[in-house]
Amino acid sequence: MSDTTTLLAARPSSRSSLERRVLIPGRTWGLIIAVALLIGICAYDSKTFLQLDTMFVQSRLVSQYVLVALAQAVCLVVGGMNLSVGAISSLSTVALGVCLTQWAPPDVVGEGNAIALAVGFALAVGLACGLINGLLIVLIKINPFIVTLSTMFIFQGLRSGISGGKPYVYDAPAFEKVGQGSIFGVPYFFLIMLAVLVVVAYMYRNTVFGRRMLATGGNEDAARLSGIRTGRMVIGANVLSGFIAALVAILYASENGSAAPETGDGWLIVSFAVAIIGGTGLNGGIISALGILMGGIIYTLIRYELYALKANTYYMNVYFGLLILLAIVIDRGREIYGQRKRQMPDTTAEPTEPTQ
Repeated sequence: MSDTTTLLAARPSSRSSLERRVLIPGRTWGLIIAVALLIGICAYDSKTFLQLDTMFVQSRLVSQYVLVALAQAVCLVVGGMNLSVGAISSLSTVALGVCLTQWAPPDVVGEGNAIALAVGFALAVGLACGLINGLLIVLIKINPFIVTLSTMFIFQGLRSGISGGKPYVYDAPAFEKVGQGSIFGVPYFFLIMLAVLVVVAYMYRNTVFGRRMLATGGNEDAARLSGIRTGRMVIGANVLSGFIAALVAILYASENGSAAPETGDGWLIVSFAVAIIGGTGLNGGIISALGILMGGIIYTLIRYELYALKANTYYMNVYFGLLILLAIVIDRGREIYGQRKRQMPDTTAEPTEPTQ
C-alpha cells in the first residue's frame, strides 16, 4: 500500500468517489454467485433443505460461524492472527456458567439481574483476554502466532481447572430465549450477528479508528510514518477480537441451554476458513463484512451437503482444509495478477510532445 493510500485510510473524509461508489467488490460478487449455486445444489439433493425448520437451524449455524470468523478477521486486518479465539470463547463460557450457577444464581438475585451480571462478566473476561494478547504482542514485541498459541493453552488450562470439565446447567428461560427464539421465523441469533456485522462494516468504512486499522495492516511502516499509532491499533484489534469471541460464546450457551467448557474447541479452523473464504486478506488491510457473511453461508452449505451425501465424517477436516487451501491459492493468484496489472505500462495515455 502506498503512502497516499495509507493517508486516505487514516482519513475517512478523503475517500475517492470511486471507493464510495463500489459498495460490493468483485471478489464478493463471486462469493454471492457461489452461494446461489450451493443453495441450488442443496435444494436439488435434499427435499428438506428449503423447509423452515432446516433454514432455522442452518441460519443459527451461519451466525455462529460468521461471528467466530469475525473474531479472527479483525486480527488478520492489522497483519496479525489470534489462535486463541476458541480458548477465549471457552473461558468466557465458564465465566458465564460460574456467575449463573454460583455467584449470582437467578433464584437468588432475580433472573434479570443474574443474566445481566453473567453476560457482563463473560464479556469482561473476553475483553481482558484480548487485552492480554494485544499488550504482549505490542509491548514485548512477540510474534502474534507465538503469543496467541501460548495464551490458547493458558486459557484452556484455566477453563479446565475452574470447571473440572463439567458443564454448568442453569435455569434462566429468558436467557435461553435469545439463542433459541425467533421473530417472524428469523432467529434472534442471526439478527444479532447481522447487527454486529453492520457495526463492524461501518467502523472500517466510516470511522478514523477503522481506517487506521486497515492502514496498519496494509503497510505498518507507512502507517507509522503518517502518524498512526500502530501499536494501539493492534491492541484495539485484539480487544475487539476478544469481545466478539465472548459474544458468540454467550449466544452459543444461550442456544444450548447450558455453559459447556468445551465450547470453542473446534472453532480455530472455522475462524480461519470462513474469514479466508470471505476474502479477508492474510497479509492485512482487507476485510469485507458481506464477504465474511457469504463465507459463513458457503462453509455451512458445504458442511450440510457433505452430511447429505453421507461423506465420511472422519475426513471432514480434510475437506475443509482443502477448501481453505483453495481459497488461499485463489487469493494469492488474484494478488499476483493485481501486482502485474499495476506494473504494466499505461498504453492509453497520450504521448507528450518533446520540448524544444
